[in-house]
Parts: sequence; structure tokens; C-alpha cells
Amino acid sequence: MSELIVDAIHTSYGLSQVLFGVSLEVRQGECVALIGRNGVGKTTTIRSIIGLTPPRQGRVMWKGRDISKLPAYRICQAGIGFVPEDRRIFPELSVWENLDIARRPGVWGEAEVFALFPDLAGIRDRRGGVLSGGQQQMLTIARTLMGNPELLLLDEPSEGLAPLIVEQLRDKVGQLKARGLSIVLAEQNLEFVMALADRVYILEKGEVRYTGTPADLRANDGIVKQYLTV
Repeated sequence: MSELIVDAIHTSYGLSQVLFGVSLEVRQGECVALIGRNGVGKTTTIRSIIGLTPPRQGRVMWKGRDISKLPAYRICQAGIGFVPEDRRIFPELSVWENLDIARRPGVWGEAEVFALFPDLAGIRDRRGGVLSGGQQQMLTIARTLMGNPELLLLDEPSEGLAPLIVEQLRDKVGQLKARGLSIVLAEQNLEFVMALADRVYILEKGEVRYTGTPADLRANDGIVKQYLTV
């Protein structure tokens, strides 16, 4: 049974429509990836799910409940966590303070996130604004986990990171998936996606143009060339 159902959503920024009937679903414990070139609607789909840019048509269903019209904080309280592309850490707060401010009851606490991201434990008193890009990305994910979500929305997590850091991040997301966390991953890095996703949705001009497994996609070179190569 699907936990999340995005049902034919149309989303606009002012007069500019970005999504045209996007539909997708995520089952419990599944990693679903949204892929495609820049500007095709991946981030807007994520923002539509979390309530930052609510769809003007269509529905977002979470565990059988229509959350399309709820404010973002209510959607987070319902069990959906959001890791934005621009990270949005609090630069003047320490690593520990960034984590503590997001704390909600559940299985994820300080000990658990430091076990997943041991590098953060060693810099727990360092201000967020002086961290490297990779450290900030790890902190953003850790902070979201402190809210104890059941579904994690990751928007372009590998963007701007060095290859070694991308590998480490891929391993951490894989560990989250192995623990049963459901994940929606919006990402351009195809190898990152292929290592993690159970299913992929390719977006082009605000529409879903292809759905399949990573194995299906690898076997379909024409689709890769048409929608994913620059």
C-alpha cells in the first residue's frame, strides 16, 4: 500500500505554471527518485508535497489523508521531513543547537544522528556557518532526522559536493533506507540515483515522461539520451 500518493498535481509560481498533472507514489520503505535536467519541475514537485508551493489542482495524499492544503509545518508534524537544496542551516548556531532546535520525540535523537554522522559529533560546538559544504549537507539531513519523519524529501543532496563526499552521502542515505525510512530523492546525479532508488520518475517540462526501475532505465539507452544527457 502506498504511503504517499501525488495525484495529477498542477503547480504554478504566480502566472507561470511549472507542473502539469504530475503523479507519483511511494510505498513504505521505498526510495523513489525524481530525475531530469535543470528546470523540469523536480524541486517544484518536492515543494508541492511539503506545502511550500501548494498545487492549485490535484491532490497530495499522505497515509490516506489529503494534505494538499495544509501549511508546511503541519505536513512536517504529520511525519514528512524536508532537506532543501540550499540547506537552510542556522549559521550562527552551533551544530548541536541546529540539531536541538528541530528535536521531536521518536527514535532519532542526538546519539542516533551522531552515530550516523560521526564527523558531526567532533564538531558539535562549531558554528554552522563555518562548516564545509559536505558538513552542512550532513547537518541538514541530521537536523531533519531529529524531527523523526517517516518520509524524507531530499532535494538535490549531491549538488556542489566533491565526489568523495557524494560517495559518503550516498552511503548514509542507503543506511537510512535500510532502516526502513521512505525517501523521495530529487537528483541530477544519475549514478547516485541508480545506487539508491527502487523506482525512478523522469520529468520533462513539468510532466512525468517515464517511470521504471533503475534496471529498466539502464536497459533503455534511448530514454537516457532523450531526457537525461546534456
